[in-house]
Amino acid sequence: MRPTQRWKPTVVTVNGRSLAGGPVLAAAVLATAVLAAVAGCGGAQGEPPEQDGEVGGAAGEAYRRVVNVEVERVEPRAFTRTIRLTGVAAAMRDVVVSAEEAGVVRRISVDKGSRVRAGSAILRLDETILKAQVQAAAAQAEYDEEVWERRKKLYEEDGVGSELAYHEAQHAAEQSRGNLDVLEARLARTTIRAPIGGVLDSRLVEIGTLVSPGTPVGRIVQADTIRILAGIPERYALYVSAGTEASVSFDVLPGEAHTGSTTFVGVTVDQDTRTFPIELTLRNPGGHIKPGMVADVSVAQAQLPDAIVVPRQALVSMEEGHVVFVVEGAGEESLAVVRPVGIVTSQGNDVVVESGLRAGDRLVVVGQQGLTDGDRVRVVAGAAGGPGGES
Repeated sequence: MRPTQRWKPTVVTVNGRSLAGGPVLAAAVLATAVLAAVAGCGGAQGEPPEQDGEVGGAAGEAYRRVVNVEVERVEPRAFTRTIRLTGVAAAMRDVVVSAEEAGVVRRISVDKGSRVRAGSAILRLDETILKAQVQAAAAQAEYDEEVWERRKKLYEEDGVGSELAYHEAQHAAEQSRGNLDVLEARLARTTIRAPIGGVLDSRLVEIGTLVSPGTPVGRIVQADTIRILAGIPERYALYVSAGTEASVSFDVLPGEAHTGSTTFVGVTVDQDTRTFPIELTLRNPGGHIKPGMVADVSVAQAQLPDAIVVPRQALVSMEEGHVVFVVEGAGEESLAVVRPVGIVTSQGNDVVVESGLRAGDRLVVVGQQGLTDGDRVRVVAGAAGGPGGES
């Protein structure tokens, strides 16, 4: 009898891993490894198929980017360079009314906050004593006048009496009339009247208050017209004169803009602030502008009638200066072209350029930061065609 042979597994190592199996498995694994090696050698030494090269070329053409941009058409327009200042509103007239005669306040004719006319009564003082003095002075003046008339007739027509008595009667009559005039004026001053028209902004006395000449009794403010007071740095002295155009706005009155011109320009420079004063006059019919409000003032410094003005965001900063991009061509042939520009001045978001742009150029205002010269672009909004793209 032949001895029984026991089967031993075959161990094959592939890519560092050991596989145990029978002879059939070993042969299969070996064949697979040989085929893989042959294929790898063929791929490394052979050329890629022609079809693959054609596909790669089509992909390269598709990769050429198209940038969406927004544009504005460049048009010359007037540009005004301004000087920005901070000013304060003041009433056109602001008067503190004082008593001119001594006395006790007996009557108040106008409440504070009420509008008054020039010459209208505000309050009245006690006039009893002055009335009595006026009556006595009037009687004395009447008597002296009658004596003067008689002496004058006798002396001039009949030659009766001396020249000295004639002149004494004349002077007595004139003195009595003068004394009466003074007392009547003092009596009239017991009624305190508004020197200007406006609003009685405050009343400083009450009924029963004893006042003397010079005592403040009220304040009248005329604010139908407002003055704007501001100071201009001395470096702008050559640009501002009476009549220079200006505009005024107030933070507390959004949406309201006022225009006017300077009515006063100071001739001296303040040694502490190095500014010279200016004033503007504004109409204030609704009373919206209150004296004491802070105002933003823009005074015209220079005017350019036909300037090329671009928005500040259209500029791209480069090492050599600033450039902009314009769109040339149409449709699928629209290209971004870089233009160096020279800046003259700026105001807010507006920049005036003196070179690099001309009327009719389509200026890129959105999307320019990612552009390079010669990029294909698609105009999605702006002067060249509107939101739907180019026309």
